[in-house]
Amino acid sequence: MPSAADRRRDIHRLPPLDAQDAQAIERFLDALWAERGLAAATLAAYRADLQALARWLRGSGRPPLLQADRGALFDYLAMRAQAGYAARSTARLLACLHAFYAHALRAGLRGDDPCALLQAPALPRLLPKALSEAQVAALLEVPDTGTALGLRDRAMLELMYACGLRVSELVALLGTAVNLRQGLLRVRGKGDKERLVPLGEESRHWLERYLDEARPALLAGARAPAAVALLFLAPAGAPLSRQAFWALVKRHAALAGIDPARVSPHGLRHSFATHLLNHGADLRALQMLLGHSSLSTTQIYTLVARDRLRRLHALHHPRA
Repeated sequence: MPSAADRRRDIHRLPPLDAQDAQAIERFLDALWAERGLAAATLAAYRADLQALARWLRGSGRPPLLQADRGALFDYLAMRAQAGYAARSTARLLACLHAFYAHALRAGLRGDDPCALLQAPALPRLLPKALSEAQVAALLEVPDTGTALGLRDRAMLELMYACGLRVSELVALLGTAVNLRQGLLRVRGKGDKERLVPLGEESRHWLERYLDEARPALLAGARAPAAVALLFLAPAGAPLSRQAFWALVKRHAALAGIDPARVSPHGLRHSFATHLLNHGADLRALQMLLGHSSLSTTQIYTLVARDRLRRLHALHHPRA
């Protein structure tokens, strides 16, 4: 089975993107953003999916993206299956293709929908991976708060766990989003929707220390005025990427004695939700805190709680 590195090399070998294909993709993404208000990360993923398909079509001598037929799309999906792409990646691609060709049909750019018979693969319902409360406590204690970077890391980890933030929401927070006096955080989530999340005492404490002691040090020598508005910064006032935060979470997890493979930034969000539910939080309130548009998305955490109860019953009940 080809590795992820093999797949990346195969993509790099494809011919460059045709200008007409690039224009069609950008017009579609503009329309999608206007109609659905999708998050920037989703739009970027759709762009990458469509660009890869367009380059593959060109490299295999097929018609361009807007003229691709059902057979070409089937062949592309078969190629991806042989290359070992994950089912979730293929499901996202198919959602993107359905939206792209439906838009082309509505805009009169073609007379049929080549995706009409393409179905997404069945996906297993995966339960979120949550850390135990003891593991979260150990992880939070790892950063060296005697340094500016360590104090920043502690504040970020505390805030992510206390507020159940997505990593994209965390790194995009502005300094003006924090109201320490009222103990509230204004978060801009998916679909550009805003929500207010209360801060706990610990997260407020570490945020205050970060703002007073670490952020001024990280701003020293800042040369990127746009990034200065961000709450959390890298040295010299540079913005902090999602990938950089992912790496620091893994590093701190290893130092805490937790398998880094079991820890991710999103895992802290799952831990926030699971621990709240285990302590009796209302599901509707949890939905608001997480910024889920649908309660059905939040309900997966009831499965986590039930699974934990089953394990406890099997472990402790004399007739389990």
